[in-house]
Amino acid sequence: MQTKRQIQQLLASAGINPNKRLGQHFLIDLNLMRLLIESANIHNNDVVLEVGCGTGSLTEALAQQAGKVIAVELDKTLAEIAKRQLAKTLNIEVLNIDILKNKNTISQINIKALETAHKTHTGRILLVANLPYNAASPVIANLVKGPAIADAMYVTVQKEVAERMTAVPGSGDYGTLSIVLGATGEVKTIRILKPTAFWPAPQVDSAMVSFVRQIEKVNKIKDMSLFSEIIKLFMSHRRKMLKSCIKSARHKLTEINWAEIFKKCSIDPTQRPQQLSPQDYVAITNQCRYKTVSGSLPEKKQ
Repeated sequence: MQTKRQIQQLLASAGINPNKRLGQHFLIDLNLMRLLIESANIHNNDVVLEVGCGTGSLTEALAQQAGKVIAVELDKTLAEIAKRQLAKTLNIEVLNIDILKNKNTISQINIKALETAHKTHTGRILLVANLPYNAASPVIANLVKGPAIADAMYVTVQKEVAERMTAVPGSGDYGTLSIVLGATGEVKTIRILKPTAFWPAPQVDSAMVSFVRQIEKVNKIKDMSLFSEIIKLFMSHRRKMLKSCIKSARHKLTEINWAEIFKKCSIDPTQRPQQLSPQDYVAITNQCRYKTVSGSLPEKKQ
């Protein structure tokens, strides 16, 4: 792990400064780095994905625990620094790419790297990272929905993002990210981090957060793509009543008898989208899937 001074020297030698546009804030509190790694409980057969590896400060420590580390860095100069710093550590692969192909898709290069690593190291796939502020939410959401799936995530993010991750129905921070995470696993805030834990110091607090995927929850979602579509349909109009939101339905969802769907799920159509629990969205998804596949709805279980 690198100190603030060491990171500054590495950047100075390359003639660069932290890029605010890319959300570059380096975690410099070594105790917090250790806490992040300890929280992840990494085993020697796990594959760890680190997004925004910077100069490789956290990467080397991850490699001491993991079977394989896939370190992703968008900034070309930082990626080159990381490659030089980590050249002697054979279980690290540094990718100079954008982790996101677009907002809703993980880069195919990254997916392939994870798949290849997982053939040899068959433990968990973990995201352990000080996530760049501008990429945190889409990275987390995509690693839940797939096709690349993280079994668990241990990340530092803006406190605002952490609050969205852990929000409960009815709260102001409750939204798409809260629903997706709540429906597929368990989210916890490990610690709130002050700006002084980073260089350069951001203007907001951050948080260290964990997410552990729970297969019993995931298996209840019969169609992840449809689940995402249902959430988008309603949460795009979160201040409207559910019965008004469905006017914006597209494609197969326009053929749904929504009154029947709401009745089957015991949901009041005059509620607002932010009042529904993640489990409500799963129930709506499964009923819609049954309807679009079979053309009829199953009887409600007593």
